[in-house]
Amino acid sequence: MTAPTETLHTPVIHWFEENARDLPWRRPEAGPWGVMVSEFMLQQTPVNRVLPVYEQWLKRWPRPADLAEESPGEAVRAWGRLGYPRRALRLHGAATAIAERHGGDVPTDHAKLLALPGIGEYTAAAVASFAYGQRHAVLDTNVRRVLARAVTGVQYPPNATTAAERKLARALLPEDEHTASRWAAASMELGALICTARNESCVRCPIAAQCAWRLAGKPAHEGPPRRGQTYAGTDRQVRGRLLAVLREAVGPVPQPVLDRVWNEPVQRARALDGLVADGLVEPLPGGLYRLPLT
Repeated sequence: MTAPTETLHTPVIHWFEENARDLPWRRPEAGPWGVMVSEFMLQQTPVNRVLPVYEQWLKRWPRPADLAEESPGEAVRAWGRLGYPRRALRLHGAATAIAERHGGDVPTDHAKLLALPGIGEYTAAAVASFAYGQRHAVLDTNVRRVLARAVTGVQYPPNATTAAERKLARALLPEDEHTASRWAAASMELGALICTARNESCVRCPIAAQCAWRLAGKPAHEGPPRRGQTYAGTDRQVRGRLLAVLREAVGPVPQPVLDRVWNEPVQRARALDGLVADGLVEPLPGGLYRLPLT
């Protein structure tokens, strides 16, 4: 690997400085809590869907302690239609732990971030890097795709993050903390705007001349089939419809009201049982259901 600073870091960071989107979680006033909220919301959800929910969330709960004072069900309610609502419960759990263990401030230490409930390897690195300017390998889908193409020479990264990808990302990290945090944000933005999964715009890419995949003639993907994001007719869709009824209700909802959201009883029951098992729905005596209070 030759001169990553000259061939990768510098042009990508310069491109980022000229082309980065003005997103609320990138502004100084967002603070570490705003960064953390955005990272939870942006997992598997596009920016345009996150923006309105993010802004309402931070207006209602500007600090972790504000969210921790509410019930988990209120977090699920405010999550709206972002999808994957267990993220709302995890964010509530992290806020509660921050209020209880860290005086209400998002911890700066990577290990302490990783110890929070609902925080995994990616989110801990992202918060430490984007909120505190620390040096960490931040590997989301966009960054993994950029590295796969520019360095490894393949169209797509593996379906799940591998040890080889982590090793490569660490090897490419700039030594300087500030530069490393900028590289993390810049490489992610490059994957989101230019080096996209489909219809990549190589003519606008700042590292096209060095991209191993482009130089190889853009060979087609030869690995395992890429996972699709099906939704219609799935248990996810049924769960979403059940949660929508409970979010809009002012009190517990009787079983017959929930039964109306989906005609197939076996799938409907399975979806409802899954919501209960995940802690997203609380069953009450008399066949009533509500969002969780504790």
